[in-house]
Amino acid sequence: MMSAYTVAMRPLNPTTVSTLLLEAIEQIAVREGIHGRRVSQGVAQLSRLFTKERGALSRSYLDDLTLAAAYLQYFLPVNLAKIQVLLDEMPYHDAKEPFSVLDLGSGPGTGALAVLDWWHRRKSATGGSLSVIALDCVPAALRQAEQLWNRYCELARVADASLLTHKVNLVQGIRNAQDWRRTSFDLIILANCLNEIYADEKNHIAARSALVEELLSLLAPHGTVMILEPALRETSRSLHQVRDQLLKNNRCTVYSPCLHNQSCPALANPYDWCHEERPWVPPNSIREIDEEVGFIKDALKFSYVLLRKDGKTIVERKPDVYRVVSELRVMKGEKRAWLCNELGRQEVGRQDRLASPMNAGFELWHRGDIVQIEKISHKERHGKVSSLGRVEQDAAVQVIRPV
Repeated sequence: MMSAYTVAMRPLNPTTVSTLLLEAIEQIAVREGIHGRRVSQGVAQLSRLFTKERGALSRSYLDDLTLAAAYLQYFLPVNLAKIQVLLDEMPYHDAKEPFSVLDLGSGPGTGALAVLDWWHRRKSATGGSLSVIALDCVPAALRQAEQLWNRYCELARVADASLLTHKVNLVQGIRNAQDWRRTSFDLIILANCLNEIYADEKNHIAARSALVEELLSLLAPHGTVMILEPALRETSRSLHQVRDQLLKNNRCTVYSPCLHNQSCPALANPYDWCHEERPWVPPNSIREIDEEVGFIKDALKFSYVLLRKDGKTIVERKPDVYRVVSELRVMKGEKRAWLCNELGRQEVGRQDRLASPMNAGFELWHRGDIVQIEKISHKERHGKVSSLGRVEQDAAVQVIRPV
């Protein structure tokens, strides 16, 4: 049976992984003797552990050579691309100024390498320096992070970037790790690791929130904390809960994706969660593995939040400005999407017969876009106001920040 609706499509600006990064990854895989080592088998196994069998996931999975090969040659490029999407979304940082980064739960340097490549491609000839500190509990992963970093710097002829690695058990806390603590960081990254921390704690949300609060104390006044998680319901909702706890404690504000600092409306329904789906062009190596395993990695899917202490926001917040939190669904005689802002989550539609030059921007919506709608109407039937919002023919609609 065919679906009751389809998803509207529009041309997008896809993310790509730089050839320098791919070359560095391949050369280290060859050097380590794990290039092509049952990669498809390892990818399938890791995928199950990351999604359906999360209870069996161990932080030491990178000690397994097959799984390490799969992560390095498949998941590392994918996760790098996700982080670079968010690096481009952060407030502008002058490339001539020094940039300091803390990468927690770094694994083989996923966040560190994403920043190194991003910084190298943007800095001017007289640009400032980059310093990254990577923390993880697996020595083999940290060693691989150093190898990848050094090889990239050799290939790109980078001389003004430094990496320090430290074995740290984040579950035991970071307060006493004085050997790597510094005055402040411009960026702190937790990529796909917060959901693995305090997993056995009865109140894991409180424990994770306390960890992020401690990290916020290490953040420069103009800095950003980037938390990225898998686009699964369980991990995404946990991230939403941590976000709410931090805001409740007045420890920070949300730069993006949220357009408000109120409680996450996705938590009201236990079946709801918020996630991103950003376009990208997979490298040929990823396409080949996908064909063998039967995957389709045609988009970057993840949940995230960028936190700051200076109150900056991705756009000016207004009651008529919304984040699109679903795809634009094509239904019989109309199109609909879910929107979110300080007013909460609401479903908004526009009937095809009411399409006009004024509301033509409606056709361009994609999950993650920030849009502005002059007016949303709610019709009344039988004495009740419909929860479905409507865009009328004379309502101006525009996409003010596309993904």
